[in-house]
Amino acid sequence: MIKLLKILFVLVLFGGIVGVGVVGLAVWYFGRDLPDYQQLANYQPPVVTRVYAGDGRLLAEYATEKRVFVPVGAMPPLVIHAFLAAEDRNFYSHPGVDPLSMVRAAITDLFRLAEHRRPAGASTITQQVAKNFLLNNELSLKRKIREALIAIRMEQAMSKDRILELYLNGIYLGGGTYGVAAAALNYFNKPLDQLSVQEAAFLAALPKAPNNYDPRRHPEAATERRDWVIDRMADAGFITPQQAQAAKAQPIELRQRDATEMAHADYFNEEVRRALIDRYGEREVYEGGLLVRTSLDPTLQTAADKALRGALEAYDRRHGWRGPVTRIASDGDWQSRLAAVPVPAGAADVGWSLAVVLSTAGDAATIGFANGREAQILYSELRWARKYINDDAVGPVPATAAAAVAAGDVVLVQKLDAAGKTYGLRQIPAASGALVAMDPHTGRVLAMSGGFSFAMSQFDRATQAKRQTGSAIKPFIYLAALDHGFTPSTLVLDAPFVVDQGPGLPKWNPTNYEHRFYGPVPLFFALQESLNLVTARVGTTVGLPIIQDYLVKRFGILDQMPLEDSYILGAGVTTPLRLTTAYAMLVNGGKQIHPTFIDRVQDRNGKTIYRADDRPCDGCNNVAWTGQAPPELPDMQAQIADPRSCYQIVSMLEGVVQRGTGRIVSSIGKPLAGKTGTTNESADTWFVGFSPDLAAGVYVGFDQPRSLGKHEVGATVAAPAFRDFMAAALKGRPAIPFRIPPGIELVRIDARTGRLPASGDRSVIWGAFKPGTEPTNEPSQVVSGNGITLGVGDFAPNGGAASDEAGNGAQPGPRSGTGGLY
Repeated sequence: MIKLLKILFVLVLFGGIVGVGVVGLAVWYFGRDLPDYQQLANYQPPVVTRVYAGDGRLLAEYATEKRVFVPVGAMPPLVIHAFLAAEDRNFYSHPGVDPLSMVRAAITDLFRLAEHRRPAGASTITQQVAKNFLLNNELSLKRKIREALIAIRMEQAMSKDRILELYLNGIYLGGGTYGVAAAALNYFNKPLDQLSVQEAAFLAALPKAPNNYDPRRHPEAATERRDWVIDRMADAGFITPQQAQAAKAQPIELRQRDATEMAHADYFNEEVRRALIDRYGEREVYEGGLLVRTSLDPTLQTAADKALRGALEAYDRRHGWRGPVTRIASDGDWQSRLAAVPVPAGAADVGWSLAVVLSTAGDAATIGFANGREAQILYSELRWARKYINDDAVGPVPATAAAAVAAGDVVLVQKLDAAGKTYGLRQIPAASGALVAMDPHTGRVLAMSGGFSFAMSQFDRATQAKRQTGSAIKPFIYLAALDHGFTPSTLVLDAPFVVDQGPGLPKWNPTNYEHRFYGPVPLFFALQESLNLVTARVGTTVGLPIIQDYLVKRFGILDQMPLEDSYILGAGVTTPLRLTTAYAMLVNGGKQIHPTFIDRVQDRNGKTIYRADDRPCDGCNNVAWTGQAPPELPDMQAQIADPRSCYQIVSMLEGVVQRGTGRIVSSIGKPLAGKTGTTNESADTWFVGFSPDLAAGVYVGFDQPRSLGKHEVGATVAAPAFRDFMAAALKGRPAIPFRIPPGIELVRIDARTGRLPASGDRSVIWGAFKPGTEPTNEPSQVVSGNGITLGVGDFAPNGGAASDEAGNGAQPGPRSGTGGLY
């Protein structure tokens, strides 16, 4: 007997040694290449990045997963208890694996495998974290062993609360949501601290199989699983039996998440997204949980979209009706045929619908929609539909509705009354454009519309379309002149002339748009009427190197500028954003600004990692306000031009609006300044301008440049959009005059000659002059452009002496005081 016991002892001992050896070997074998679990100590789950407009409205969200991260210390005990009861009741007592649960699961799985069912498993929360973050979902013994090994090591390196935090924020709970906070919003439209017992239990029921327990598709299975979790909560003592009974009696009621009030600015938003990716990388933008505050003003953005679209539609209508979207049979089951027609891109953005013309009468067309509803297009809404022939020709006004549309035409329409009985005929504009608005004192972009519809074209014409500036460049040519001795009343000869540009280059022979000549005119009048010949003379007199300095280095309008005379009249290309920024610097007193879309960026922890306004301010942070004066911030904007000269240009651009090519804008009735621009063959049209505190620029043209039409210019195409935008932006605001810098004197002058007015003159305006340069009534000289000054009487407007051929152009000499070139 003793010998038998010794044999058994030896066998047990040997078996134990072998078992320990096998376990040790298994641990060594399966633990050789385990993932580094310590990385989870500093793991940051992917979190949505949110972009907000300047007024706090949500603008966009970027994420690979719908997730809201909540620290475990901020989670309600009810939610934690629900998940512990459902997934790992012994979480706070086991070392990472739960042996008792594993034994129970093993016995259960024997029966499940016999029935060819999937094993149930017994993974603890720690094991699930190991699997979800470091392993995969492979069903194998190897994966389970590795999972257990990692879980044990995690428990030794990390706190229980940290592991639970990773689990509750990382678990997938269906509907594209990760984490309990996002799931609470997705299923019940509630924050975590407002969940009821049955709602918390339902969320805890989901991890095993979210799709199988979706109450919309499997209500019985969802309720059964929820009730099981409630019972487990009661068994663990997390809730009372009475609470459990009451919770199980309640149905699972899902609530649609409240629609977040969002600002809509697709082109602006895309510019912000690109900027964030350039600065932080795509992964950080889509997973880093950044909080981004932008400069967008949603009210101004709405006005910008409406103004640009309105101008594009108005231009498009002037050039005729290009025909229906398609044609279908208008009898029988026309509803099905109409429903099969795809809606043109961009139509939905402006609220347009597809309809088919069912019949026409003399004064209306009857249309039908895919849902069978019928309505009318009145003749008054069809009169514009003259047949398009080419960009310069259209057919006659249709005499009847039948002359515009026919039965079977599938057309775009817009509802005109609340009842939906009458509609207007519409078509997607062929031309496109951009509108940019910014704060001229800071460069903050307040609104940006880069086309008719982002859905139709993601090409952002505000920031990506490089187009010739045309006459919109002239204020900067004149600014250079004012900085080099000219005054607003300097007389310049408006007459044809030819410039020899040098060996290998053709002669430059500029002309005025209307091919008429005024003779000697003051500088302000030339800008007001956009006279090309005067601008050409001024530019060649000032000199191309100086012009290059202003257009490239100082104002950043052009990337580069060859020393060629055509650049004086706008041959260089730029974007609407850059040109608008340059105009903003004029009203900013010649101080440099840079356009910005993002005011501030914070990381997931609330730390500010970027601020557009980076001026130092010692008294701005953590200071309680007790009535003291606000801190003064240093002015760090570079002075790139004489503020007096800039104000003179502002004053002259006011004249453009009040008396010149921009008169259409004057109907707003508030101080505004700006300039039209049109390139050769009317391929590009502009209007850029400002109020004292708001700058805006409008560009209109075709994406594949071609003529907009013989008679289409900046004043007819782009200026209406500027007018409509400014009217909306300035509505209800007081009329603020432009600010006059020190060193400027306002003098009453004749609006035509620039001289001091005579007694009884009615055409009198205020001119802005630097001290000592005010006009007099003494005989004046005229800048002729070839280094010679002519007396005023030496030239007769439209006379035969209209040719003034210059050589290489004279360099500017000293011109100051009342003895300047007048």
